[in-house]
Amino acid sequence: MDKNIIKRNELLSAQVIKGLESRNMTGYYAADKKEALEKALEIIPKGSTVTMGGGMSVHEIGLVEALKSGEYDFIDRDAVEDKRAAMLAAYDADFFLSSANAITQDGVIVNIDGNSNRVSAIAQGPKKVLFIVGMNKVCDDVDGAMKRARNVAAPINAQRFGLSTPCSSTGTCMNCKSPDTICCQFLITRYSRHKDRIHVILVGDNLGF
Repeated sequence: MDKNIIKRNELLSAQVIKGLESRNMTGYYAADKKEALEKALEIIPKGSTVTMGGGMSVHEIGLVEALKSGEYDFIDRDAVEDKRAAMLAAYDADFFLSSANAITQDGVIVNIDGNSNRVSAIAQGPKKVLFIVGMNKVCDDVDGAMKRARNVAAPINAQRFGLSTPCSSTGTCMNCKSPDTICCQFLITRYSRHKDRIHVILVGDNLGF
C-alpha cells in the first residue's frame, strides 16, 4: 500500500478512535489483516461463546477460522439446521461479531439489515460486540455514512445474495419496497450506554463492501 495512504489511515483512525471513546465505545487501529486478527483474539478470551451476523470483514481477516479451530464456543448458524435457534443464541453470547456498513470520522456506526438479526444483536443482547471495519468505510458524517450504506454496501450485498432488487440491476439505491429488499432496518449507533460493551477494530486494509 502507498505510504501516503498508510499515513492517512493512521491519522484518520486516531480521529475515529477519539470519537468512539467520546461515545463510550473502545477503538483500536490495526495496520493490516494480520494485526487485526491478533487484536481480535487478544480481545476475545478463550472459552468465550462467540457468534456473528453477516460480515465479510470478519471472514477476511481470518477470525472465523481462528475461532472455529481454537478454544472457543463458536455458534455457526450456517452449519446448523435450526438457524432460528442459532440466531436467538446470539442474544446471550459473550461476543457478537460484525462489520459496519459505514462509520463516521467522529465514531458513529451505521448498519442496514434485511432480517434484522444483526442490527438487533448490536443494539441489545450479547455481552460484548466486536466490529471489524476497514478504513475504506470511514465517511465524513452520518449523511455520508447512510449514503455509503445504501448506495455501496446494499447494492453489492443484494447482488451477492442474488436478490431481485432494483439496486441489483442499477448499482444504486432506488428506495425500493421490493419483497427482496435488504434495507429493512437502519441502525445508527451514536453512543453505548454500557461501557466496554462495544469494541471497534479499524483496519488499514480495505475490507468488505
